[in-house]
Amino acid sequence: MDPPANDITAEHIILRWDTTLAEDAGVGMIFEGDRQEAKLYLQAVDQILRSMNSTTLPDDQSKRFSNAIQIAMARLEDEFRNILIANSTVIDTEPINESVSLTPRTTPRTSSCRSDSPEKNDFRNGKKDESISRISSASFTDRNERSVTFASCRSMNSIREQDLLPPESISDLRSIAERMIAAGYYRECIQVYGSVRKSVVDGSFKRLRVEKLSIGDIQRLEWEALNAKIGQWIRAAKVCIRVLFPSEKKLCKQIFENLGTSAVDDACFMETVKAPANQLFNFVEAISISRRSPEKLFKILDLHDSLLDLLPDIDDVFDSKLSESIRYQAPEILSRLAEAARGMISEFENAVLREPSKVPVPGGTIHPLTRYVMNYVSLISDYKQTLGELIISKPTTGSRHCDSSAPDMDFTDYEEQSPLALHLIWIMTLLQFNLEGKSKHYKDNSLAQLFLMNNVHYIVQKIKGSSELREMIGDHYLKTLTRVFRQAATNHQRATWIGVLHCLRDEGLHSTGSFSSGVSKSALRARFKSFNVLFDEVHRTQALWLVPDEQLREELRISVLEKLIPAYRSFLGRFRNHISENYIKYTVEDLENAVLDLFEGFAVSQHSRRRSH
Repeated sequence: MDPPANDITAEHIILRWDTTLAEDAGVGMIFEGDRQEAKLYLQAVDQILRSMNSTTLPDDQSKRFSNAIQIAMARLEDEFRNILIANSTVIDTEPINESVSLTPRTTPRTSSCRSDSPEKNDFRNGKKDESISRISSASFTDRNERSVTFASCRSMNSIREQDLLPPESISDLRSIAERMIAAGYYRECIQVYGSVRKSVVDGSFKRLRVEKLSIGDIQRLEWEALNAKIGQWIRAAKVCIRVLFPSEKKLCKQIFENLGTSAVDDACFMETVKAPANQLFNFVEAISISRRSPEKLFKILDLHDSLLDLLPDIDDVFDSKLSESIRYQAPEILSRLAEAARGMISEFENAVLREPSKVPVPGGTIHPLTRYVMNYVSLISDYKQTLGELIISKPTTGSRHCDSSAPDMDFTDYEEQSPLALHLIWIMTLLQFNLEGKSKHYKDNSLAQLFLMNNVHYIVQKIKGSSELREMIGDHYLKTLTRVFRQAATNHQRATWIGVLHCLRDEGLHSTGSFSSGVSKSALRARFKSFNVLFDEVHRTQALWLVPDEQLREELRISVLEKLIPAYRSFLGRFRNHISENYIKYTVEDLENAVLDLFEGFAVSQHSRRRSH
């Protein structure tokens, strides 16, 4: 069929599709029927527009043509809307969520399982409102879910655009948009496009479960809930920035690029995604300026890493003048996240120093504070690449510290360590300082020393158990800690056994002061009685004490046996014939077996090791 021969024919074609004049009010959609009819209709619109723009028309004809264009634009607007609605579907974000991955670092941050991950309410002796006590298991769970961390460099294939509409539909929409824009119906076209596509994008966005939360809402959330929402945000941000928004931008370009004198495609794109994009970034902005508490650090770092990785893609997706507010918002949020992370390290240091629990842990075992702090430090070392870039200044110590009770420390011996490593050393120094204070709440000095030994030994083992942490801390501080726990072990044994071993001396046992002058049986009986009482007390109490590290427990027992058994065997050999067997409660073998009861954390009967007479 030939194109319209003249304006009259063109006007007739347009009026024929005017549903208000048609005899059949149920007339269908042009672009759903004969393709040739759709072509004729577009040519008719072109004909009328050319006539209106190329010549000066009489008033009556100009009025008729204006009316025809209005009818045509109403029709094309309906057609445009119908094509969009008929072909637009909400994106299924679940498969996308699984397939879109962030680029791993050159050196992956592996997430090794740790056998002593802290549990909720481990701080049974502390005040629940103290910041260190609020570190929950949620702070540590993600470590086992993360096989790699987020990249600071961009993957060349990170953006994955999808074709949102069939090619034929895109061609029809572009044809319609071209006529509407040419006729001056630019805003109407954008409005129709935006209303339909915005609804579709909102539907896809809702499937990603990013809630609209104010700063107040975020601060009122329990940490476990907020922790989950941050994880949802990271997954949603990947999908939005790398799939959802780029696909919408591509569709806008396919339909509107180079139509009209202004960037219609940018305007349509922003009309479509501005609300979900703002909601996406407002959430992480609210997180970045919310109350700083140590348990949030690792999720803040996850947010920082993911946003840092997405920055190049954000620049690509929001590269126009109309979208610059979103483009500029991302690095500002990134900067605030970095500042928040630095603040949380400082808050954690203060929390370690101030942790107030005063009730001694039973048996002198490892304090929950020690477990929490060392797990925290281990996690910090897992994030060393990010934190190494964010932590650029040394810790404030001693009299310069905000808390006057803080210990002083000279970092002269640690000049080769990074600022981050110095902060880790400082945290462990504060922990040791706090533990020394807690040890003073034990009435028994021997138990106080065992408590220090257990806890500092635990710190040493945690450092040795992590190659990254050990490398960061360095051997100098590790040797310092090793000396501390060994000295505590020595002090414990001295406080425990000096009285027992004192009973095994020769002084005071001879009648006239010389060995050959004879042995005072009464003094010898008193000596054996004292030894039995003292050893019974050590055996009874220190069987209840606990050394959880098996190797350390064996080393302590061996050390005790090396001092006690030779002294007792020698004493027994010299004086056994001078006293009744009734006063000799223990054989050498009995003592050896009794020492094996020590540090198990279980009550033992006083007579369980006594030999039969």
